[in-house]
Amino acid sequence: MAHTWHRSSSVKLFFSALVLATVCACSSTPHDETADWSTDKLTNEAQEMAAAGNYERASKLYERLEGRAVGTLLSQQAQLERAYLMNKAGEKAQSLAILERFIKIHPTSPALDYALYLQGLVNFNDNLGILGKLTSQDLAERDQQASRDSYQSFKQLAEKFPESKYAADATTRMDYIMNSLAVHEVHVARYYYKRGAFVAAASRAQQAVQEFNDSPAAEEALAIMARSYDKLGLTDLRNDTQRVLEKNFPNSLYISGENLSGGPKAWWRLW
Repeated sequence: MAHTWHRSSSVKLFFSALVLATVCACSSTPHDETADWSTDKLTNEAQEMAAAGNYERASKLYERLEGRAVGTLLSQQAQLERAYLMNKAGEKAQSLAILERFIKIHPTSPALDYALYLQGLVNFNDNLGILGKLTSQDLAERDQQASRDSYQSFKQLAEKFPESKYAADATTRMDYIMNSLAVHEVHVARYYYKRGAFVAAASRAQQAVQEFNDSPAAEEALAIMARSYDKLGLTDLRNDTQRVLEKNFPNSLYISGENLSGGPKAWWRLW
């Protein structure tokens, strides 16, 4: 009989411990103050937090709104608001991840043009320093992928939604990006030339001419190519490049023998 009582007591103790553990677990679960909020209240509160600069709080509210309104346009709007706020908060990787998911899941969304525009802006702003101060070390190492990704987003927007209110600005930014990329390639070509890496200099200058032949930077790229070929003893290539330079830029200072400050200088003396 004593053995039976001991086993019964053990069972009771086990279940008591189990109930206590469950209660403790429940009490440690964070309380969701928005559980009973309507979608309107969630939206209004998120907007107020965003306006106050509390991007993290606003983003979490939009995330909850996205889940509550799943399958609706409101959910799509919440996704885009989150992407915008993540970018404002400096979380560019998260912003781009949200936008990539949105574009993939909602290819027919009425807000797809804005999603592409925002995607382009995130990458564009991430590389605004492209024309800023470039150090000797990162001239040849700087990754321009963000600019190229930005260009592709804007291009897709302009081609798919030419009537979009974002199309004109996207086109303007595309021109800027193309010119910036061209300038970067010329910077790198000049960097190589100054260090006597004439093969690399000619290669990067040629790449600039091929990819960005409509850019003003193509003029200097051709001059770098000609001078590099001259250093390498490639006379025919030097002469061919010079003819292209003279044909496309007949008034080029590199041809006239003057530098940009007006002083006398042979056209191949770039610096």
